[in-house]
Amino acid sequence: MKVLVTVKRVVDYNVKIRVKADGTGVELANVKMSMNPFDEISVEEALRLKEAGKAEEVVVVSVGPAKAEETLRTALAMGADRAILVETEEAVEPLAVAKILKGVVEAEQPGLVITGKQAIDDDSNQVGQMLSALLGWAQATFASKLEIKDGSADVTREVDGGLQTINVKLPAIVTTDLRLNEPRYASLPNIMKAKKKPLDKKSPADFGVDIAARLKVLKTEEPGGRKAGIKVKSVAELVEKLKTEAGVL
Repeated sequence: MKVLVTVKRVVDYNVKIRVKADGTGVELANVKMSMNPFDEISVEEALRLKEAGKAEEVVVVSVGPAKAEETLRTALAMGADRAILVETEEAVEPLAVAKILKGVVEAEQPGLVITGKQAIDDDSNQVGQMLSALLGWAQATFASKLEIKDGSADVTREVDGGLQTINVKLPAIVTTDLRLNEPRYASLPNIMKAKKKPLDKKSPADFGVDIAARLKVLKTEEPGGRKAGIKVKSVAELVEKLKTEAGVL
């Protein structure tokens, strides 16, 4: 079975986000970028499936700028076999990403697609579900445990009430949650080997996808600072303030 894993280049999670002075977006100049943390988990899970003999090949794919090649090389250094970069310098909305990935899936014919549940830059949580709908495949979102069986997969999902285990027929789309695994670090020898692993470059036009934006961001601004709290002398005063000032009771 071939496993296809999606990865995205985002601002590193340790970096404090700064909004541009004119409010047109987030400042990206001279900012450290890295692989989306949920996608690291996806790559790790695919590699574990290969090591367990459940998969023969792990292919990673990214939609983004030329610099996203660095992110794909990181996935290759972790142990992925091949990479595909659908290169575009424009920001691509989730639906367009899902349409591009549909084309990649149809070309690669994987038995399983693993994506992060969301990217930490826009937090959309949409691509996995949209891809499932476009392909007509089963989906299992927010996975905290994945077990492959003959022609199906048991997926334990994190839901509001606890954990839910479902069985989906393969091929399927699985989106990963934080507690699925702990991603490995790429060793120096593997980083060197990754430079020689195949990386194919495509464009959205190769898949017949129009990536023109459907949404327009009017303004980006930082959240307001937290206001100073107050001390109350009694429970009765607290309840009164919650009723009259906070309006929560």
